[in-house]
Amino acid sequence: MGSDAGTTRRPSDESDQPLTADAVPAEPLLKRIWSLRSRAAAWRSRNGEPRAKQVLQLCEALLSERGEVSGARVAAELLASYRLLDPSSRDAFFDMLTDSFLPDPEQIAGAADAYRREPNAHTLLRLQAAAESPRQELFRRLNLAPAGMAALIEMRRHLLASLRAHPERAGIDGDLAHLFRSWYNGGFLMLRRIDWQTSAAVLERLIQYEAVHQIQGWDDLHRRLAADRRCYAFFHPALPGEPLIFIEVALTERISTRVQPLLDPNAAVLDPARARCAVFYSITHCQEGLRGISFGSLLIKQVVEDLQRSFPRTKRFATLSPIPDFHKWLATQRTDILDRLESRAARLKNEPIAADLRDELMQLCAFYLTSAKQGKAPFDSVARFHLANGATLERLNWLADTSESGVRRSFGLMANYVYRLADLERNHESYARDCNVIASRQIERLAKQSRLTTQTAAAG
Repeated sequence: MGSDAGTTRRPSDESDQPLTADAVPAEPLLKRIWSLRSRAAAWRSRNGEPRAKQVLQLCEALLSERGEVSGARVAAELLASYRLLDPSSRDAFFDMLTDSFLPDPEQIAGAADAYRREPNAHTLLRLQAAAESPRQELFRRLNLAPAGMAALIEMRRHLLASLRAHPERAGIDGDLAHLFRSWYNGGFLMLRRIDWQTSAAVLERLIQYEAVHQIQGWDDLHRRLAADRRCYAFFHPALPGEPLIFIEVALTERISTRVQPLLDPNAAVLDPARARCAVFYSITHCQEGLRGISFGSLLIKQVVEDLQRSFPRTKRFATLSPIPDFHKWLATQRTDILDRLESRAARLKNEPIAADLRDELMQLCAFYLTSAKQGKAPFDSVARFHLANGATLERLNWLADTSESGVRRSFGLMANYVYRLADLERNHESYARDCNVIASRQIERLAKQSRLTTQTAAAG
């Protein structure tokens, strides 16, 4: 799509010289980028708005380009210019982009009227074309640049970090997310098993990205890739060396109830032939710029299929999952409960002393996982992920994670979500339709024993 703007300026010291969008010189790409970088110091000295305007003008030029060769050249210069923006200039650019390259309301109204009069394939296509934001075409053309996909992911990472303070930028995020959902659908994703023979660059990425249970160097990673472990990741052809998401699996004789034994680099290696369970103990999304683009469900399903082929005697598939938002939620409840628990939380590693806390915490956590909501959905982010995939909330585990972060997030509690293949579709449909939390009788019984259940009933 085109833009109404007919002129733009290159980010150079000669900013008084207008440059028509159709007359961008065919200078070699590397020479132009080198020239741009050599002028970077002078460019940075200007205030944020002029620099942001120059990047926006390159956006206008890109949308006015004809032909993929020249488009890729301008896209590369635009992304190089964007990378030079400091945070204030980037903010100014996003502000300008919020109000730029929007659909034409009159075209939308006309196309909508035509569709109402004659609802057919032709008028529907016209309406869809009129309603599409020209920003989406801008981002498509930016993807023509070398490493354009990685640059767009980085741009969205910057954007997401600013959304809370600038909710008006949600339209830009919507355009990027729409394209990412198409570009990152399951047909483009490649499942790869990660083992000790995988390239060092990818292994380093795992150490860098692991967000659930930090990997403490190469020895720790080596143990996590041993014979009784499996690690899988999704990759995309546009980012061949960058995992998008990875999952760590322990092959065990029974469903694990504590994470520290799984993380012990000196733990004995189990003969995989003895395994009857596969425990997913860490799932990490690697690209912040792809937040909200769902491929975790597909990853788990493909991993389960591969494990079944490799270990046909493994019949049970479960998680040992953190409960990352429990403490945060509890802080919104009666403060005397939280104060009482926090004053004694340091004693959690001492089983005999901590035992008197057990019943109250387990009941509160069961109530939280089954009843605490964010809108209609569960409050807990990990619960939303697994329940949406069709898992069953099976069991709470006391003192399952006694690390500093585990105690801080959930007083050491962890949950087992079980993936029963025969129930997945039915559970998924129930959650998708009504956000129902499918839980075991044990969990439901604990939740009913919580005094918050009584308080909620009385309030109702």
